[in-house]
Amino acid sequence: MMKGMDATETRTCQNCKKEFAIEPEDFDFYKKISVPPPTFCPQCRFQRRLAFINFINLHRRKCDLCGKETISKYSQDAPFVVYCVSCWYSDKWDPMEYGREYDFSRPFLKQFKELFHKVPILALDIDPVAAEYSPFSNHAADIKNCYLVFFTGWSEDCLYGFYMNKNRSLLDCSLAMLCNFCYDSQNIFKDNRCFGCYNVIESIECTFCRDCVNCQNCFGSANLRNKKHYIFNQPYSKEEYFKEIKKWDLGSYEVYRDAKRRAEEHWKKFPPRPIFDDFSTNCTGNYVFQSKNCKECYEVVGAENSKYLTMIVKAPARECYDITGWGDNLALSYEAYVGTEVSGAKFAFETHVGNMINGEYFILSSSQDIFGCVSVRQKQYCILNRQYSKEEYENMRMRIIEHMDNMPYTDAAGRTYRYGEFFPIEMSWCPYNESMANLFFPLTKSEAETQGYSWREEKRDNEPRAARKAGDLPDHIKDAGDGITKEAIACSTCPRAYRVIPHELQFLRSLNFPLPRICPFCRIESMMKRWVKNMMLVERTCMKCGARFRTPHTEEDTPGIWCKKCFFGEVA
Repeated sequence: MMKGMDATETRTCQNCKKEFAIEPEDFDFYKKISVPPPTFCPQCRFQRRLAFINFINLHRRKCDLCGKETISKYSQDAPFVVYCVSCWYSDKWDPMEYGREYDFSRPFLKQFKELFHKVPILALDIDPVAAEYSPFSNHAADIKNCYLVFFTGWSEDCLYGFYMNKNRSLLDCSLAMLCNFCYDSQNIFKDNRCFGCYNVIESIECTFCRDCVNCQNCFGSANLRNKKHYIFNQPYSKEEYFKEIKKWDLGSYEVYRDAKRRAEEHWKKFPPRPIFDDFSTNCTGNYVFQSKNCKECYEVVGAENSKYLTMIVKAPARECYDITGWGDNLALSYEAYVGTEVSGAKFAFETHVGNMINGEYFILSSSQDIFGCVSVRQKQYCILNRQYSKEEYENMRMRIIEHMDNMPYTDAAGRTYRYGEFFPIEMSWCPYNESMANLFFPLTKSEAETQGYSWREEKRDNEPRAARKAGDLPDHIKDAGDGITKEAIACSTCPRAYRVIPHELQFLRSLNFPLPRICPFCRIESMMKRWVKNMMLVERTCMKCGARFRTPHTEEDTPGIWCKKCFFGEVA
C-alpha cells in the first residue's frame, strides 16, 4: 500500500491547516498495519476521537426494546435505536438482521452512518456487572456499589469520580488507583485514608498534601519523601503532631475550606514535580508509567513502542498509535477507543464481550475480520453486519478500500475522508458540547455548528426543584440529620439540584468531613479540568540549572520550577 520512508516529512493538516511532521518510524508503523499516513495532525486526530466520547452526561430514556426507563448517555430525542444494558447483552435480538449489501455508488461512510442509525446500540458503556450493582455509571466495568463514577474499573463503594481503578471506598476522587478510604483527592496511587491530596503516592493518613511519597500522618505539606508527622513541612513529634491536628476540626465546612486554602498557598513555596514518567524509558508526555519507547503519551501505563496514546489504564499496549483508552492487552491498533484482548483494531469505537482481531470502522463490536459493523459480537468475515465467506470478505474489503479512495466522504466543512481516517466529527453520536472534545478544544455553539458539529441545549425540566440553598446547609457534619438525604439542594456553582445520598452521608460522618456545597458533576468536572491541564505541556527553563524542558506548569501559575533532575536532587 505504501513505501517506507527514511526522512521526516512535513505535511499540512487538512483540518487546522497547520504543519505537522511524520517521522520515519511513523511511516514504518503505517506500513506495518497497511494504512496510509494521516491527513489530520495529531491534535486534530485527538479532537476527532474525543468528539465521540461522552463520559459524564447522563439522560433518562426509554429502552427501545423493553420499554423501561433507563439511564443513558443518549438523550430521549437522539436519533438512534438504544437498548438498555440488559436488553443489549441479551439474545432477544440479532444485529445480523440489520445487515445490508454494500453499494458502490455511494461513499462508504454514508452507508455506515445509515447502518449506525438502525442497529441497536448500548445505552451506557458498562458491562452487566456494573449494570446490576452500579447502574449510575458510564464507561465502567467490574464495579460494585459505585455511584456516578466514570471511566472506572475493578472498584467498590466509590462515589463521584473519574478515571479510577482498583479502589475501595473513595468519595470525590479522580485519577486514583489502588487506594482505600480517600476523599477529595486527585492523582493518587496506593494511598490509604488520604484527604484533600494531589499527586500523593503510597501514603497513609495524609491531609492536604501535594507531591508526597511514602508519607504518614502529614498535613498541609508538599514535596515530602518518607516522612512522618509533618505539618506545613515542619517536623513534629508524634505526640505534638496529634495535639496540633486536633485543632483542625475538618467536620466544619468553614474550617475545611480554610485549611485547604492555607495548604494550597503553602504549596506554592515549593516547586511542583515537573513531569511524571516513573519506571519509563525513552518516553515523552506526562503521567507515563512502566512504559518504553512511547512518544507524546498521557495517562498511560504499560505501553511499548507507541505514539499518541491517552488513558491507557491497563497494561499492556504494544505498537499502537492514536489510541484514546483503554489498553488491557492491546496491540497493533490505530485511531480507536478500544481495549481488552484487541489486536488490529483501526478506526473504531468500543469493544464488548470477547476478543477483537482485525476490525475496521466498527462500533460496539467484538469479532474477527469485520469491516463497517455495529454491535456485532462473536462473528467473523462481516461487512455492514452482513456475513461473507473468507474469500468473499477479503475480496470485498479490498474493493471497498479502493472505493473509499476513489469516492471519499466529504463533510460539511469540505474535509475529505478516504480510507485511513477516523469517523468525521459530524457523525458523532454525542453533541459536541457533551463530548470530551469540548473540554480539550472548547467551542461556542456557533463555532461548532459552523463546523457541522451537533449541539444540544441543556434541558432540566425533569430534575428535582431545589428546596434548600447550599449556603443554608449546616456548617458541621455532626449537625446534618438523616433527613438531609431527602432534600434537593441547589448547587452553588451551576443550575443543577443535587442530593446527598445515604452512602455519602455515612462516609462523611465516619471520616468527619462536611456536606458538599456543589453538585457531584461540578466536583467531577473541576478535577477533569485540572486533568486536562496536565496533558498540555509548555516549554520552561529550570530556575536552577537553566535546562529547557516541558511541563504542564505554566509561568503564570508556577513562576519558579525545576527540571526533573534538579527536582529529585532537591527532593530526596
